[in-house]
Amino acid sequence: MRLPILTLTAIVTLFAAADARAQTYDPRYPVCMHVYMHGGFGGGGGDYFDCSFTSLPQCRATASGRSASCDVNPYYAFDEPPPPQRKRHKKPQH
Repeated sequence: MRLPILTLTAIVTLFAAADARAQTYDPRYPVCMHVYMHGGFGGGGGDYFDCSFTSLPQCRATASGRSASCDVNPYYAFDEPPPPQRKRHKKPQH
């Protein structure tokens, strides 16, 4: 009796894991668009985030007419200083 229960538990876990999607926020861009996908009969949602915008107005223009909203990227590093510029060494002229 124990083996069928463990097998069933493993199968259910695999199906649940296959449906889960890893959501990534691109930390290079300060604004994300949350796109709401409405599933039809028997279908699931499938919402996703598109973090490829440099400003809220740019994101809102893209989201216009869609089931989407724009917000600040929670993983954008606002307080980090920009990376230091690399010094270029001049080649000696002969």
